[in-house]
Amino acid sequence: MPAADRALTDGGEDPGRIVSARGVAMPRILYGTAWKKERTAALVELALRSGFRGIDTACQPKHYHEPGVGEGLAAVLGSGLTRADIYLQTKFTAVAGQDPDTIPYDPKASLGEQVRQSFQASLTNLRTDYLDGLVLHSPYPEATDTLEVWQAMEGLCEQGHVRQLGISNCYDLRRLETLCRQARIKPALLQNRFYAKTKYDRRLRAFCGNNGILYQSFWTLTANPEVLAQPSLVALAAKYGRTPAQVFFRYLTQMDMVCLTGTTSQDHMSQDLAIFEFRLSPAECETLDALLR
Repeated sequence: MPAADRALTDGGEDPGRIVSARGVAMPRILYGTAWKKERTAALVELALRSGFRGIDTACQPKHYHEPGVGEGLAAVLGSGLTRADIYLQTKFTAVAGQDPDTIPYDPKASLGEQVRQSFQASLTNLRTDYLDGLVLHSPYPEATDTLEVWQAMEGLCEQGHVRQLGISNCYDLRRLETLCRQARIKPALLQNRFYAKTKYDRRLRAFCGNNGILYQSFWTLTANPEVLAQPSLVALAAKYGRTPAQVFFRYLTQMDMVCLTGTTSQDHMSQDLAIFEFRLSPAECETLDALLR
């Protein structure tokens, strides 16, 4: 079965959702909350009221306002939505990725304890008692440190506090292979910046496809203005009466990728969610695939 067709059947009757190897259903498009600061709560609430059912954040005050995510989520729960309706994932960020003045855990604690403290901070910030996904924000320079952190994350998963695990900003296939080989609980997702510099992670995405790992893309639109301006993509947008961004997102989701969008525009939120109202043919997907080679 072509990838474009398989992607639409994997989610059953809802083409906007996909199920991971861990059996966790997630939307094919997530709302990303980085760099929104004091606007986070209002924007998360707006995204959820607009129809988003997946939220990505991080326990990293330097770039994310996690308490704001919790506030926005709390504002919509009980008004027709329950916590179970929302896919919620956050990240554990190493000391090197934190602002020294706002580290949300004891930086002198063991790596495992840092993970546990960060996780507890996330539960408090997000006003929840479990996470659908916990993501290692970036692998450590030393594989032994990455594994130590991963094992602490596995413990949270095994205790029932987290439904699935993932890793982000991992652009070295060997690192991902090593983690998959050593882990008791394999990564269910890989979240990376999607851009030309890494040749759009083709080797990594192939590995993910062969090993039951869902690929999540971020900076999908921001990093690809040249792709969005390509005549073949613009022509497809005109054919379907959509924007080039909608066609690009639709293509990627039909290729079993989960896309993040961090738009602050209500109109763009509606457009992003409307991508499941149309379907590209296999031949059209091949045309767009050629743009990423």
